[in-house]
Amino acid sequence: MEQPDALLEKWVTAQSGDAAPWIRKQLEILSKGAKESDLHIFLGFAPRRLGKADLCLSQADESDADSARPGWQPEGWSIDGAARVLGLLRFRGTRPFAETFKDLRRTADAAELIALYRGLPLYPEPESMEFEVGEGLRSNLKPVFEAIAHGNPYPRDIFDEHRWNHMILKALFIGSQLAPIVGLGERANPELARILVDYARERWAARRPLPPEIWIPVKPFRRDPAIAGQLDRAIAEGHLTEEALT
Repeated sequence: MEQPDALLEKWVTAQSGDAAPWIRKQLEILSKGAKESDLHIFLGFAPRRLGKADLCLSQADESDADSARPGWQPEGWSIDGAARVLGLLRFRGTRPFAETFKDLRRTADAAELIALYRGLPLYPEPESMEFEVGEGLRSNLKPVFEAIAHGNPYPRDIFDEHRWNHMILKALFIGSQLAPIVGLGERANPELARILVDYARERWAARRPLPPEIWIPVKPFRRDPAIAGQLDRAIAEGHLTEEALT
């Protein structure tokens, strides 16, 4: 089984054409105790040298990604974003990784933030970056929020229940899909089920639609006394079907 950085290097170099020797040389420099200024230069030059096209992945590549890091879904990444994550994985600096990540986040533009956050499940000591990830969840930029929430096992594996539930609710408020959230069913909990039923009642009262995947975290608690009556009433009133909860 290949490591995530090896997979990223294979994918990026295969698609980088004449820039392949450049990327290999830069990775070698970063892996041998480069200065953080070298890292910043690499991150800045990656889109200029490689372009911003989508990273081309086969089904086998996606399967390899999940094998290397369960839940990692790199489909939808750009080639420059993948190179940026790869550079961070290969960089061997003198400071803890979380400190370097924090400084990068504070100066990053939207495209850089998306790449930084998509790499979360691959970085060392992931628990040490939880505060910075929380800052990303508060972003008003939907693509930045989704870089954390979608196709990313970091929230499933690291978030406590409160932060997890907050992420799910914010996804609904900003119109972000729930289905791409890794662990949507696995991290179901009674408090989240109650929150989602309350949210659904507000939407029904306003005659506004609901995404069908909202019931995935509710299903395990269908008979919870705190929500069973509300769900039965919603079914009786025609807002909901029993099939949606099974």
